[in-house]
Amino acid sequence: MITAACQEQASPSGSQTGSPTAPSTAAGALKIGSLLPATGDLASVGQPMLAAVPLLVETVNKCGGVNGAAIALVPNTDDQTDPTAGADGMTKLAEVDKVAGVVGSFASGVSSAATPIAVRNKVMLVSPGSTSPVFTDRAKKGDFQGFWARTAPPDTYQAQALAKLAFDKGIKKVATVVINNDYGVGFEKEFVLAFKKLGGTVTNEAKPTRYDPKATTFETEVQAAFGGQPQGVAAIAYAETGALLLKTAYEQGLSKNVQILLTDGSKSEQFPGQVGKTSDGKFILTGAIGTVPGADGKALEQFINLWQAKFNKPPVEYAAQAWDAAALLALSAQAAQANTGEGIKSKLREVANAPGVEVSDVCEALKLLKEGKDINYQGASGNVDVDENGDVVGVYDVWRVEADGKLKTIGKVKPQ
Repeated sequence: MITAACQEQASPSGSQTGSPTAPSTAAGALKIGSLLPATGDLASVGQPMLAAVPLLVETVNKCGGVNGAAIALVPNTDDQTDPTAGADGMTKLAEVDKVAGVVGSFASGVSSAATPIAVRNKVMLVSPGSTSPVFTDRAKKGDFQGFWARTAPPDTYQAQALAKLAFDKGIKKVATVVINNDYGVGFEKEFVLAFKKLGGTVTNEAKPTRYDPKATTFETEVQAAFGGQPQGVAAIAYAETGALLLKTAYEQGLSKNVQILLTDGSKSEQFPGQVGKTSDGKFILTGAIGTVPGADGKALEQFINLWQAKFNKPPVEYAAQAWDAAALLALSAQAAQANTGEGIKSKLREVANAPGVEVSDVCEALKLLKEGKDINYQGASGNVDVDENGDVVGVYDVWRVEADGKLKTIGKVKPQ
């Protein structure tokens, strides 16, 4: 099992799987980094998950490291939720820090900017949250040459889940308003297809409402989205700009009696407060519902216990996906017996998929690999069966904004 960082690593049977003494970092050791948003539009979502990669590295190093040496971790490079900053950050990680693998990015637009740099430098990029369907299409075209994977499922599935959630609530007429980037537009297209397939109507299908990621005013966009008197509005947005958009809709009196449908891009504990309160002190977003990739892997309980022991609170969304992304980098390097991006790429799908011994503890997995055995890693976020396009399939949690502004998970929904 995964044990707390202050304890020795043990297998489920209780036998020791490694030394409690961390190995020293040596020249040629596996070097990895992360490219995640500490600032910008996704800061409220990205910041809480930043600890996942260091926690994985700490855990692995306590049970012997990879290929006989401790993993060398480069501190997170803040992509600022901005493609230009993300490209600069990826260039630094690849060409200055000389990493073999990177956990990142989170925003799809940033990952789109980072992937050509990763591929050119033969660095394995594993995203815990870039969910745009665009990556599937690009992978099929051979753009990534295998140097791309993700531990969060593509929005092809989340869009279907959100459409089903809305339809099951009796909403037959919706509008969409989305951030104009790979994430928003990709999600929008899949959502419209799924909702129409269920028998619903999208009021602004002919002229989709998309907003500039750098926008600061949203009067035109909310008029376009809410003006067709929909029963619900699917706001595919990031937290900072999405909050301004939904606040504007309320201030213009357009969101009254309209069910707000949200997604992972805006799910953070701060989001209801960012949108604000009504004149009588109630949260504007009360009753809004949304979807977010859930976690149901065999290692989830162990991961929660580890996180709780380290930080004295439950893990946040996408922490499990970030843990699994870093775990795949470490396990693939060990399987390849090579601390290089090419080595990681060559074994990533092999360690993530059957056949092989199903194993959820990273230290036990490393032990088996060192013994020359094949593994099928079962992650915290899910079974992380990575296909030829770098995609996984997952489940989705349904969340709701309560009257006190807290977010509550109220169920699960699977793609139709």
